[in-house]
Amino acid sequence: MKIRRKPAKPTRSGRPHWVIGYSAPTPSLGELQGSFELAYGGPLTFRSDPRGMAGRQEASPSSLATHGPWCALVRLPIPPQEAAEWRHLLEWVHSTAGLVFPTTTSPQDAGNLVLHMARLARTLTLLTEGTAYDTLSHNFVNPSDWQDRPLSYLYIRDHVRVMQGEAEQPGQDWFYTLGLTKFGQDEVEIFRPVGLPSQPVLDLLGSLAEECYRLGHSPKVGTAVEVPELGLSVRVLRHRTAAPLGTQIALREITWPGSPSQGSGP
Repeated sequence: MKIRRKPAKPTRSGRPHWVIGYSAPTPSLGELQGSFELAYGGPLTFRSDPRGMAGRQEASPSSLATHGPWCALVRLPIPPQEAAEWRHLLEWVHSTAGLVFPTTTSPQDAGNLVLHMARLARTLTLLTEGTAYDTLSHNFVNPSDWQDRPLSYLYIRDHVRVMQGEAEQPGQDWFYTLGLTKFGQDEVEIFRPVGLPSQPVLDLLGSLAEECYRLGHSPKVGTAVEVPELGLSVRVLRHRTAAPLGTQIALREITWPGSPSQGSGP
């Protein structure tokens, strides 16, 4: 993990990266600190954000959770009305919720911030025996789902999902990633004729997501990207936006030589 060069500041989006729902009593920040340090070492420190989340006054206070050079915002718990809105949206049984927000950071340190937020979400999930929801990869994580990873490496496939759905154009399947947005990058997608095996495409997009993270930026339209893990070179065809799960995202469509793609989707 790299060292942050500038102090962290709240983002202006106001959108949490993690929502943690639970029905147990809300743990104190001291309990969260103790459990976090048991897993990841210390110290984890909290200080109030006097400006409120993203510069606004909030109905519940936000705290800056700092571990070494990495910092994220935690709201614990959120007001009952806000928790009820998440309960309705996510269709879960949890009556209480906490949120984990990003702070601003450089693209080079985005991975460190993503990992720090995931550790906070994991700790709170285990403490409350609740459920964590990743708002960018649209993934639900229960206590038994969290992977015990070494502290020295970020596994991109823990944070980026590859999805398969129907394309608007008949006769096509749509494959796309969710989660690269966390790292300041566009998602990647490909359209394939219906009926072809899906696993090779799922593997390709997963490997390509890892390569995009390694490169540190979204590949430009018209350029080629090598995927050494699979011995392939893919080409970026175009850039567009779509809302596969109700949230608008930016995507870059790719193909590769010999691929039986039917061309761009909608």
